[in-house]
Amino acid sequence: MNWLTRLRTLRILKRHAIPDHEWRRVVDQLPLAAALDTRERAQLRVLTTLFLHHKSFTGVQGIEVTFPMKLVIAAQACIEILKLGIALFDGWKEITVYPGAFRVERDVEDELGLVHRESRALSGESWGRGPVILSWEDVEQDSFQLRPGHNVVIHEFAHKLDMLNGRANGMPPLHPDMPIEAWTQSLSDAYERLTRRVAHHHNRINAYAATDPAEFFAVICEYFFTAPDLLHEIYPRVYRQLKAYFRQDPRERMERAPPPN
Repeated sequence: MNWLTRLRTLRILKRHAIPDHEWRRVVDQLPLAAALDTRERAQLRVLTTLFLHHKSFTGVQGIEVTFPMKLVIAAQACIEILKLGIALFDGWKEITVYPGAFRVERDVEDELGLVHRESRALSGESWGRGPVILSWEDVEQDSFQLRPGHNVVIHEFAHKLDMLNGRANGMPPLHPDMPIEAWTQSLSDAYERLTRRVAHHHNRINAYAATDPAEFFAVICEYFFTAPDLLHEIYPRVYRQLKAYFRQDPRERMERAPPPN
């Protein structure tokens, strides 16, 4: 970053520092943060501070979004960008929090080309330059105990990263040293294998990943951070691609992590 950006960042970190007791009380309860080493925790605190400064939280249907709740969401979102930088979450501002699953209605076209109205209950949703929408009930369920393959915050913010190339298609903007062909081949092969297994009920990965390539990417990101051994066992090439993209190795990190409280 240039000197002016660095000066602004340092000013934010000084003026809007997260109190030590608040930081420790929340982050010590998050399994994904517990696995971080001292340096990574310091990086996470910086990113979380910047995230909280730049984003706004709105509670709906009567829920009050407290500072600890904001910390839970922000810290886990920033674990995804720990080695990538806060700029990847630029271009949008709002996080909307519902008390529980929220219902959406949309027009859906079926296999015959007929359009009908469909109503679904969701735990989270992301819009390109719009908000991230989360169910606090689901955030709470996924955050304070490790649920292999399940973390709604990781899922929805993975969509945000995916949409940086203009649309959700399972391919976020890759680093210059990452061949597009290797990413495409690895994830496409795994997605096709999963759709076949789901059809025969033999899948070990959440069947929701077979919805489309965008959902496949978001779901495997959940596994990458919450069940890295399982993802590596089933899709080792996919794991290597995510390791290169996120510049993190959760398998190695969890091997040295302290036991949960």
